[in-house]
Amino acid sequence: MRLISYKNRKENDIQTGLLINDDQELIPLITLGLPSDMNDLIKIDFEEIQNKISLKNDETSKLSLSDVKILSPIPRPLRNIMCVGKNYHDHAQEFYGSGFDSSGKKAVADFPVIFTKATTSVIATSENIVLANDYTNTTDYEGELGLVLRKGGKNIKPEDAYDHVFGYTIINDVSARNIQKQHEQWFIGKSPDTYCPMGPALVTADEIQDVTKLKLRTIVNDEVRQDSVVSRLIFDIPTLISTISKTMTLETCDIIATGTPAGVGIGSEPPIYLKSGDIVEIHIDKIGVLKNQVL
Repeated sequence: MRLISYKNRKENDIQTGLLINDDQELIPLITLGLPSDMNDLIKIDFEEIQNKISLKNDETSKLSLSDVKILSPIPRPLRNIMCVGKNYHDHAQEFYGSGFDSSGKKAVADFPVIFTKATTSVIATSENIVLANDYTNTTDYEGELGLVLRKGGKNIKPEDAYDHVFGYTIINDVSARNIQKQHEQWFIGKSPDTYCPMGPALVTADEIQDVTKLKLRTIVNDEVRQDSVVSRLIFDIPTLISTISKTMTLETCDIIATGTPAGVGIGSEPPIYLKSGDIVEIHIDKIGVLKNQVL
């Protein structure tokens, strides 16, 4: 299932929808007796969601995608987005050599580097990344695979980790690099308003046979900047879920951004920061394209 949150252009209520017909149309899930809030939807037993969606027919109400405004799949996450730093070998080397790495004394960490982004940083595809929120003018992009949990837990075993995943989306871990460096702990530099584009859809895990084979590309102004596959993660998805849950209880609807590959702006000499008018597109197979303009 390809799920979205949206607003009807004639109304202001947030709704959930099922994308159909090559993402040209959607079925409002409220017409199938399902919640209009994505967090509430994820909390339902997955089989119940599948069963209700299977009851749709040709007479089911549909909307054209052109008649709605797509929101982030989870417009306001219940908790901060959990993120992983330096989780591709090539980016770990790139970041370590950039002079912005305050996380340790070597490029590749022995354990996952975990930080969070504020919920207020989330925006949707087609919304603007606002540079005015970075007073240092050193804003950078980071294309990432994001996952959303359908159930939480403590001390989750790696072999059980995928059972906890509801689905996958795309996240741009936009970063204010000098703020990130100034504060050493990354939270403030990662959390300016509009600095977490997410979407366009939340694709349920059953739709993706092998998530490690997904290809990720970031394109800025038609130039490919990042090009990698999820299998190149240093710490894979089961390791991330297991590691985080060893000390804290993960909860249903938690979001984890898994890390970014090489090709970010600070990897160039001199660094190439985002500027007003830039278009950033992040493509991930089977999920879609997250596209945002810089303002």
